[in-house]
Amino acid sequence: MAQARENVSLLFKLYCLAVMTLVAATYTIALRYTRTTDNELYFSTTAVCITEVIKLLLSVGLLAKETGSLGRFKASLSENVLGSPKELVKLSVPSLVYAVQNNMAFLALSNLDAAVYQVTYQLKIPCTALCTVLMLNRTLSKLQWISVFMLCGGVTLVQWKPAQATKVVVEQNPLLGFGAIAIAVLCSGFAGVYFEKVLKSSDTSLWVRNIQMYLSGIIVTLVGTYLSDGADIKEKGFFYGYTYYVWFVIFLASVGGLYTSVVVKYTDNIMKGFSAAAAIVLSTIASVLLFGLQITLTFALGALLVCVSIYLYGLPRQDTTSVQQGETTPKERLIGV
Repeated sequence: MAQARENVSLLFKLYCLAVMTLVAATYTIALRYTRTTDNELYFSTTAVCITEVIKLLLSVGLLAKETGSLGRFKASLSENVLGSPKELVKLSVPSLVYAVQNNMAFLALSNLDAAVYQVTYQLKIPCTALCTVLMLNRTLSKLQWISVFMLCGGVTLVQWKPAQATKVVVEQNPLLGFGAIAIAVLCSGFAGVYFEKVLKSSDTSLWVRNIQMYLSGIIVTLVGTYLSDGADIKEKGFFYGYTYYVWFVIFLASVGGLYTSVVVKYTDNIMKGFSAAAAIVLSTIASVLLFGLQITLTFALGALLVCVSIYLYGLPRQDTTSVQQGETTPKERLIGV
């Protein structure tokens, strides 16, 4: 009986990862199509804001379905959202940290060569693994650490774009760029693992946690939208340039965001990273058929590394998808036997 429950649990986790991978790949393809056809006429900042609103509405609907009655639904919202300001503040941390991450990533891109940025930004993958070990008291085997760094290299090669010569001279501050990329990488690892810890440290509904986080996320993205594009939005309108394809991309991003929280809840952030890498490979292969994209040697090598790393990480090992109790030394957590 226990073995049957374990098998069902494993199948559910694989299902979540597979759906997230397919949604992420479809989103990437659709986003590339909108950029090709609509020439990015719409404001991407407003799209991010609307995505947060849709994720909030979907989470509210799923919570209503989970509670089963209007009375329990109202009680849940009253107790966990309206009556829990501390929990709202706790879940605002990932939103604020992600906002810092996005700004630091943009600052780094402005002060580093594109190739250097591509390589260094992928350090967020091993950084997430390190945060998982330190913040959730888990262990990773040597083979798992190897697979994590292999995934980092594979994603770098898959997304590699040769530098193009240009006559435009852009002033860059490499020291500022590396500082910004370091902060962005740390923010990425910390925010994801922090949210995972909050999800798994209590029995609070996943959809309640999502509602708490998306409420603060809407505020953060609204502020960012008007700081970035406020003048243009006042002139052209909040929904300027929106087409059916843009709305489709926003919907995919919303569904992908919800599935990401499900994956984090029932697997972990490291597996989320592997799933995202697989989505990059799948979307690029699909783009070959849809948009005539040319496969390069670096992509082929990167895709191979991604596949091998996923296989190595998935070899039989101890369960790392729940918060572990008990004390272990830092060395034991960093390299589990």
